[in-house]
Amino acid sequence: MKVYNTLTKQKEEFKPLREGEVRMYVCGPTVYDYTHLGHARTYIAFDVIRRYLEHKGYTVLMVMNFTDIDDKIIRRAQETGEDPKELAEKFLRYFLEDMKALKVKPADIYPRVTEHIQDIIEFVKNLEEKGYAYEGSDGVYFEVQKFKDYGKLSGIKLEELRKGARVEPGEGKRNPEDFALWKKAKPGEPKWDSPWGEGRPGWHIECSTMSTKYLGEQFDIHGGGNDLIFPHHENEIAQTEACTGKEWVRYWLHTGFVMVKGEKMSKSLGNFVTIRELLQRYSPEVIRFFVLQKHYRSPLDYTEEGIQHAKNNLEKLYNTIENIRIALEKAEIPFKWSKEEFELYEVIREAKKKFYEAMDDDFNTAEAMKPIFEVANAVNKYLAKVEKPKESVLRKALEFFKMVGEVFGIFEEYFKETKETKEEKLIELLIQVRAELRKQKNYALADKIRAELRELGIQLEDTPQGTIWKRINV
Repeated sequence: MKVYNTLTKQKEEFKPLREGEVRMYVCGPTVYDYTHLGHARTYIAFDVIRRYLEHKGYTVLMVMNFTDIDDKIIRRAQETGEDPKELAEKFLRYFLEDMKALKVKPADIYPRVTEHIQDIIEFVKNLEEKGYAYEGSDGVYFEVQKFKDYGKLSGIKLEELRKGARVEPGEGKRNPEDFALWKKAKPGEPKWDSPWGEGRPGWHIECSTMSTKYLGEQFDIHGGGNDLIFPHHENEIAQTEACTGKEWVRYWLHTGFVMVKGEKMSKSLGNFVTIRELLQRYSPEVIRFFVLQKHYRSPLDYTEEGIQHAKNNLEKLYNTIENIRIALEKAEIPFKWSKEEFELYEVIREAKKKFYEAMDDDFNTAEAMKPIFEVANAVNKYLAKVEKPKESVLRKALEFFKMVGEVFGIFEEYFKETKETKEEKLIELLIQVRAELRKQKNYALADKIRAELRELGIQLEDTPQGTIWKRINV
């Protein structure tokens, strides 16, 4: 398996530090507003990366932080008149609700900055003792020029940072490129005691402290959006490796931007769509499918047409799975296979191989989509061609879709092990009522039953053998 490492700018063979285990840190949100599609793209991508690693047999320890104290939170609280702590708590809760709705598996640990202040203070003290940090009039700063490898992730040079830059009046740093580790308190801001007076942590130090606390001084994957490469992740590397004296993270993975009419989706531009808005119009699986149609490092263009296209494609796959379910009710246990069964079997076998090849190549979900549709087309052709389908080959197709569903986080409701439910009995009853209405030529009411069921994710199809129903769920 190969992954693209932002640090080396190339694909590398994936070899975790400990055999059979992957320790992974993903930069979580600063909780001052609702989650939008740009954020969700990153968290869905890393959810699928995690799911695939687990599918391959790795034990994954995943940590995602919450920045629950920050300039943005303080500013928003001042604008709304809320307490910063309560504002952060509210949006933290909304974020978790959105992730659950999108079927993003929860992280193993969600550390919050405000619960790790003492750990952060100790980290800053360590940097100060080693000569990398100094106290200024308004806080404690990291002296960038003392870390010789600065810029190794982003490719940025110190000379570029210094061009046209200056230390603003009132700032206590020695050089324009130095960044804050600890900010001394301003009137009315949340604050904690420290050796440098009351204040709060800088942004970058939080992730270094919490990731090393839970994953150790070296771990396998650090992820986030492209916009975090500089300055956030560059500064994280500088302060962590200065503190520990060790190479910190083995693989750096970054997601591409969600674009709207050629511009990055962001709160500052006001061109964002929240997950809550999207979920009013589309199912969680449609949003996931839309995101996964592009490789995680590529830009993703957001359009309503694009999401509708994803919805239609997902519906086709659901339709195929339902066709298999219906066919299995009348399928034969085979004593022999004909040419048609062997042809379908070969498509499934080859598709599984292609799926793994794509996912092993830097988690290429866009390429992994293609064999899924190859199987769907082959199944539908097989069912149209044979009079008596064979149970064994259909089960192989169903197992393929189940495997894809586990990795992509789709089809989950469909594959839950359940016996016939009251809901299914009710659907069968409505089909009988509709048949009676059609006999009575009450087509308006019969059509209303069909339309209402479709709104609920149940599609009725009238066949020469009678009416069948399918879950479409999209």
